[in-house]
Amino acid sequence: MSEDTEPLVRRAAKRLRGWGGVAAMAVACGLTASLTLLPLAREGSDAAAAPGPGTGAGAGSGVGVGVQVKADTCRNPEASLTPSTEDGPSVRAIKERGKLIVGVDQSSYRWGYRNPEKGVLEGFDIALARAVAKGVLGDENAVVFRAIPTNQRIAALDSGKVDLVVRTMTINCKRIEQVAFSTAYFQAGQQVLAPKRSDITGYDSSLRGKRVCTAEGSTAHEALEENSFGAVFKDEGDGTKDDRDLLTVPNQLDCLARLQLGEVDAVVTDNALAAGQAAQDPAVELKGEPFTKEYYGVAAKLGNDDLVRRVNHVLVGYRQGPWQAAYRQWLEKDLPGISGPPAPLYK
Repeated sequence: MSEDTEPLVRRAAKRLRGWGGVAAMAVACGLTASLTLLPLAREGSDAAAAPGPGTGAGAGSGVGVGVQVKADTCRNPEASLTPSTEDGPSVRAIKERGKLIVGVDQSSYRWGYRNPEKGVLEGFDIALARAVAKGVLGDENAVVFRAIPTNQRIAALDSGKVDLVVRTMTINCKRIEQVAFSTAYFQAGQQVLAPKRSDITGYDSSLRGKRVCTAEGSTAHEALEENSFGAVFKDEGDGTKDDRDLLTVPNQLDCLARLQLGEVDAVVTDNALAAGQAAQDPAVELKGEPFTKEYYGVAAKLGNDDLVRRVNHVLVGYRQGPWQAAYRQWLEKDLPGISGPPAPLYK
């Protein structure tokens, strides 16, 4: 831990009352992890030694490059490329390396988080990433995890630091011009998280004058830009060296820490993530109803169509049973009533 981040983590840990030790530790670690792109090696492996992923354009099977739909005209951004098991340049590069490099979260309870007792990454997204590694390389442990902040997901793909991002990443018209998505593997929606004692009732006029936290580059932040209901949700100097990272933060879990510290009044985020945070802290709850319908997808670099097709092939089988098992293990307690994954949509 750096000297700059240690005081912040110490202050957070002291003030997070009402939390169990595990939960408090998770938030404190989340604040630190959000500050950098942190490589996380598979147990017993060296992440730093793994070379960068392939960046070949197009599938090696002769299938044409998928049509990239313009953001201003797209109607079904969830539509992805048809499944295939044929190797193109991206998949071949991964096989030559012998490991799949996946960008994940390490601080979102139930989705992607480091279990402080076991010292390993766990969660719904982690289970899916391992399934993809097995589908590509025949071994669910042939994967290197790299923890990335919310606002660095696309940059990590563009720079070649990761092959894929499996990190509660919403598919939308804007993002399909930046990355290539698999078919949807989960449906979520934006919702407000606030203290139980708060007079905030949801995504409505009760937010007027309230300090609301969101993650930079998130769909929640975009929603507030369209309609904030009078909430205060931008820091002075956003995106500059003077940015305080108070209302707009690099990593979504930082918002929960701000809420715990009394520095913000509410958080807007995916209800799937917020439900896990509410499970960690009995003093907060989801307010109102979800006000959007969003789908999570596995993201790859634009042009790596053979890899997207291979992920979609893995998802065909994953929907037939492993998805339900992962849901029961990681999400059902906090997000009950979900009967199954979204049906795939292809171009």
